[in-house]
Amino acid sequence: MIALIAKRILTLLITLLAVSFLIYFVMGLLPGDPAAIMLGTSASPDTLAALQKQMGLDQPLALRYLQWLVAMARGDLGQSYTYGVPVAGLILDRLIVTLPLALIAVGLSILMALPLGVLAARYRGGAIDFLCGLFSHAGIAVPGFWVGLLLILLFSSTLGWMPAGGFPGWQAGAGAALKALVLPAVALAISQAGVLTRVCRSAMLEVMSEDFVRTVRAKGIGETATLWKHVLPNALIPVITMIGLQFTFLIAGTVLVENVFNLPGLGRLAYQALTQRDIVVMQSVVLFFCALVITMNFLVDMAYLLIDPRLRARAA
Repeated sequence: MIALIAKRILTLLITLLAVSFLIYFVMGLLPGDPAAIMLGTSASPDTLAALQKQMGLDQPLALRYLQWLVAMARGDLGQSYTYGVPVAGLILDRLIVTLPLALIAVGLSILMALPLGVLAARYRGGAIDFLCGLFSHAGIAVPGFWVGLLLILLFSSTLGWMPAGGFPGWQAGAGAALKALVLPAVALAISQAGVLTRVCRSAMLEVMSEDFVRTVRAKGIGETATLWKHVLPNALIPVITMIGLQFTFLIAGTVLVENVFNLPGLGRLAYQALTQRDIVVMQSVVLFFCALVITMNFLVDMAYLLIDPRLRARAA
């Protein structure tokens, strides 16, 4: 097991290195000179050349990549052209908004999807299955930012129960901060719950056709206990896969929702860096997103091995 984990970690590190190489070179090939964008069209050639040298843009792309890689290994992600502060601090400041938002959204998605998936599988072909399928299709089809606008109109503008946007910061208290994240988390969770409901239903139906389920039923165990204690645990692998994918999507894909609710998260930072041509921030944020996806896939693989002993034996 230790050798298997070491092999997966080595694969993870090699993948991260390859992704960092790709990101840096793609960003370096983007049109436009960051120094010229910062100074404007009225800058003199000498001033432009001095700023390019200060930013290291006069050096070859390969050399800049190696320097960036060495600095990143020391925890130095560079300094933002726009904000004039270390990029690592920028990401951490935005992560304390996006990470709780993604965790709350995933939690709400699981709370909605698992019961609906179990009910849809239990009453397959019936009215409850139809209603669960209707929720699933609606959740998948409706964009999260549009759901967010509807939630603002209902709970903020009409009822006045929740804030329409903004983030007071965790220093204002956990209650106020979490209250600001509730509506955007619900907006993100509904679409994710739609996908997860379908995955859970399909996995449940597949397991329900297994011989051991018929044996459990033959022992006189009730249908509810059979589904929750025996069928669902054996259907968790595709569900866990989807939850892992959803978490990484929510971290990396919150740009529109964060802009709708005016949340200072990672998605909004990425959008601002793109519009301001802040290459250093763009590189670091994209690399962070990719590293998160790769790490989450690694953790999902480890969860597979813990859940299913057959996979451990096969992997060994």
